[in-house]
Amino acid sequence: MTLLNTIHSREALLQLTPEQQKQLCREIREFLLEHISRTGGHLASNLGVVELTLALHLVFDTAQDRIIFDVGHQAYVHKILTGRQEQFRQLRTFGGIAGFPKPSESVHDAFIAGHASNAVSVALGMARARTLQKQNYSVIALLGDGALTGGLAYEGLNDAGASGEPLIVILNDNGMSITPNVGGISRHLKLIRTKPGYLGVKMAYRKFTRAIPGGNALYRSTHRLKAFLKRHLIGITLFEDMGFNYIGPVDGSNVRRLTELLRYAREMQEPVLLHVITKKGSGYGPAEEKPDQFHGVGAFDTASGATQPSKSVTFSATFGNTMQELAAEDPRICAITAAMKPGTGLDGFAAAYPDRFFDVGIAEGHAVAMAAGLAKQGMIPVAAIYSTFLQRAFDMMLHDVGLLNLHVIFAVDRAGLVGEDGETHHGVFDVGYLQQVPGMQILCPANQAELRTMLRRAALEMTGPVAIRYPRGGDGFLKSVCTEPCLREGTDITLVSYGTMINTVLEAAVALKQQGIHAEVVKLTQIKPLDMTPVLESVRKTGKLFVAEETVDAGCLANQLFARLEQEGIAAAVGKRNFGDSYVTHGAVAKLYEATGMDCAGLLAGIREVLDHEA
Repeated sequence: MTLLNTIHSREALLQLTPEQQKQLCREIREFLLEHISRTGGHLASNLGVVELTLALHLVFDTAQDRIIFDVGHQAYVHKILTGRQEQFRQLRTFGGIAGFPKPSESVHDAFIAGHASNAVSVALGMARARTLQKQNYSVIALLGDGALTGGLAYEGLNDAGASGEPLIVILNDNGMSITPNVGGISRHLKLIRTKPGYLGVKMAYRKFTRAIPGGNALYRSTHRLKAFLKRHLIGITLFEDMGFNYIGPVDGSNVRRLTELLRYAREMQEPVLLHVITKKGSGYGPAEEKPDQFHGVGAFDTASGATQPSKSVTFSATFGNTMQELAAEDPRICAITAAMKPGTGLDGFAAAYPDRFFDVGIAEGHAVAMAAGLAKQGMIPVAAIYSTFLQRAFDMMLHDVGLLNLHVIFAVDRAGLVGEDGETHHGVFDVGYLQQVPGMQILCPANQAELRTMLRRAALEMTGPVAIRYPRGGDGFLKSVCTEPCLREGTDITLVSYGTMINTVLEAAVALKQQGIHAEVVKLTQIKPLDMTPVLESVRKTGKLFVAEETVDAGCLANQLFARLEQEGIAAAVGKRNFGDSYVTHGAVAKLYEATGMDCAGLLAGIREVLDHEA
């Protein structure tokens, strides 16, 4: 039996010797490699925080103390140490444990995570709640240096540092988000890492003053002098300027030292920032060498680190290739991404046109506002941002782009379900929020051939804001550009959809024909502004309408179509299928379609309800 197999409680952790702690860290890394190589998941970030997470659990009781993970990519070790080892066989599968912290899963998960830069704000809220309720527990925000590229992190740090609330912010500094970090903050942290420390003297002095009569008063009286000397002899950090007591940098692979400093930070009873240096992918050679490739990974061979190559060209790759073609034709074309260069397919563009490529870090609002500035001065910016993260820039789309009707193109990657990352990452809200921006034009390619033509049209022929929404992965069976909206003629019912969901709708139409039901299939390529003529003409013929959309119900297209039928005085039986007013859990996309009634069988059940209903 391994040592890890004996760890079922915090009490068991507290009984470990220093040598056993080292052994446990080795076994956790072996456990991560064994399981993630089978299920896929976030590997490199978790390998880097093994010792830090163990130290946190040695100092804090996470059943009561609150640890807030920023993003949550690094939460696997925390889950392993809080009784979920056996459940890792079903990591990120439907019905299994999530890849991110999830309070409904365990009392040890203090808050949901999935989007960056909010941990300090959430932690400050919890700290203030603790004070107001006169309770006694610690609050810790754990964020990576990548999160510091997001503006929300500074809003939280600014308020927390000035609050005086006992609060610990742990900066997990590995120089990476998914890819190496960019910008001035990254350079600032690099300078801090190279400065000589004075922490030992500081801790010894604090211990000395606490041990002598009147020591606390002495410490307070010398604090200003100490701050003056530090500012002029060593320099002061951004975090100290914000009001934090800065500790670090400290080696993130030393459990004993981390444990000592965490206890020290807890005893200070004030805002403390502990700067921890970790190495992404630590302990596994391939992940250390290529941490970006092992950030989020599918199944792989642990001996070689080789991953299974993709069998098909993805929408993201096609987008990136088309962007390079457009940039060669028009010098106004430029690309913007928010720390997602590989994910959005822009590696090639960045290499070919470095002067026209901008990675702004995890700062979607800034990306869109900057795009507005580029467009106002005559460039054609294309902002490639995942649907779930573009939500964070809604105000900038509405105010900075929309008000001036600027020609900014939004490449909305990962529209629809994304699978194992779950609720925080599904792109099922953009149909609703994009439609709220006046003047926004929304294109929905059903395949990569249409993506190529739509991106070219959006860049070189259209004006004003344009969003092109496309999914993760590759094509379905419909692969060619469709020039007519009607893909299949019929007389019994009209089936309407857009994007790659049209593949499932066509599958349902084929199944209906086998039952003697002739469905007419109408594919929409643009949902705003929407040409309703093909739908209205079809429904006048069939008298029945069913709309399938890979989105939530609020802002869905079906409601607009149903209202228009009423306005036109067209009596028809209608039905729709979407994700309703709910969040979709994690799991394989096919399983999620089945569970939500968005697979062929689910659509057929909804269609049957319409067929059985008289208008």
